[in-house]
Formats: sequence, C-alpha cells, structure tokens
Amino acid sequence: MWVLPSLMNYPLRRIPRLCSWCKKFHRAFSSASVTEDKYHGVTVDLNTSPSLTSEDFKQILSDSLQKWRGEGKTAVWIRVPILLSHLIPEAANQGFQFHHAEYSQSLLKLWLDESREDLTPQFATHQVGVSGMVIREDTRQVLAVQDRNSRFNLWKFPGGLSNLEEDICDTAVREVFEETGIEAEFQSVLALRQQHRQPGAFGRSDIFIVCRLRPLTFDLKPCSREIKACQWMHIADMQKQSNFSDFTNRLTSMAIYGVQHGFQDLDITYEEMKSVYKGLRYKLYHRPIPVNGPTN
Repeated sequence: MWVLPSLMNYPLRRIPRLCSWCKKFHRAFSSASVTEDKYHGVTVDLNTSPSLTSEDFKQILSDSLQKWRGEGKTAVWIRVPILLSHLIPEAANQGFQFHHAEYSQSLLKLWLDESREDLTPQFATHQVGVSGMVIREDTRQVLAVQDRNSRFNLWKFPGGLSNLEEDICDTAVREVFEETGIEAEFQSVLALRQQHRQPGAFGRSDIFIVCRLRPLTFDLKPCSREIKACQWMHIADMQKQSNFSDFTNRLTSMAIYGVQHGFQDLDITYEEMKSVYKGLRYKLYHRPIPVNGPTN
C-alpha cells in the first residue's frame, strides 16, 4: 500500500481515532498499486485511485519519496491515467519528468540514486520499418512502387513501419499486400539499414529491414491513398532508371546477383527458438550454418 509511513501496515479499523483528513488520506491511497522491480525501483499505478485530489497526492508523494530515499530505492515510476492528469504538475514540482505517454496514460519517472548516473533507458529510441522486395525469378521482374505522399519522385519497394508485436516477416507481407494487392510469401532478410536524424522519424533513430518475398499472386491492385504508381519492372532495367535512390540501386544489384547465381549467398533466414522466459518463443535471424561447419 502507498500510505504515510506512520500508517504503514495499520488497517483503518485499528486506528479508530484518526482525524477526518487522515481517514480520507488512508482511503484514497490504500487502493494504489505499488510494486518493486528487480532494479530496486518502485512503480506506483494510479489507475486504481480515481478519486485522488491534488492536495492529497502532493502530501503522500512527498512523504513516500522521503521513505523510499531512506530505503535506498533507485527510481520511482508513476503511471498516471489521462483522467488524473491534474496530478502531473504536483509530481513535476517534486522532480518527476515524463518518460513516455501512450493512449490513455502517461508514465512519470524520478531517479533517486544520487550515487550514480541515471541508468534508465529512453523510451522508443528507434522505429522499425520493413520493405518487401517481391521478386519473380521466372520473369526476372521485381515489384516497384512510387509513394503518393513522398516529396521524392522515386521508385522503391513497398514497405512501412512494423506494428507492436508483429514479426518483421509478417510486416513485409502485410505492407506489400496493403500497398499493391499482391499476396506474397517471406523468403529471407536481405539487408538492414540504420539511419539517424531522418526527417519524419519523430526524433527517433531508424532501422529499416529489407525482406525478399516470393509472389503468390500477380495482378496489381495498388492502394490509391498511398501509391501513385505500381508495376512489375524487369530487374536489369531498374538500374538504368534515374529516379532510384542509391539504397534501391544497391538492393537491385543484390536481386540481379540472386537471380543469376542464387540467393544462398545473400539470404538471412530465421529459426524459431524457445525463450528463457516461460511460454515465450522468438525468431533468431542468421546466415545458414555450413553443413560441415560447427554445430555449437
């Protein structure tokens, strides 16, 4: 329970002579969810305290911070639902800053351990984009699009940002279908681009992953909201075009090599593995291990 130190471990029924303010104070905070993490930090969830007033919050926060500093806690996190946003100025006055905000709540943070620097990571340091290079090996064609909303009139491969909890292979397949109407199957990862200070990345660093896909359908049905032009292009003709970026040209060179010599020297594939965390699995992407190479 998140209560005054003097009230800790004493239920209200055992303190019959509490003044009316103390009773109100105890009731307001007895329902707040407080947990301690493995880094010796404290998280307070105010979602369970909908009736909290600014004055009560100010007092309890001040007393609790004093207690937690005495206990050597490293940091304090407060989850604040949007309907309790009036409490944020009180937390700010006591040193809290925003860590991040999503949907209907924000997360505030205060680093307490003055003996060392703040070790907590920033929120969402990167965004992850995924592109699908759809290659028709029989006709040596690749699927190319022009983005309707881009200031650059360049041909590129369809793609977009990966959603939360979405595998990159699924992102590539989804984005290709949404933008062009082509159903495709994931084959491998071909390349990864890392870029910083990219305009339009909301101040985050950018990681962009290029996947090789095999088409399952061939009739183009481009999304009119996103795509200005869409077509199957012969790979050999792509590098002759002037409206391709260096990035796309390099990927096209990889596609030409793969069509001519096979993609076995280029493909990065995955295997699904069991996580150390119970009930979870993950995909490990790597180059294939040679048949006669080490296995451990």
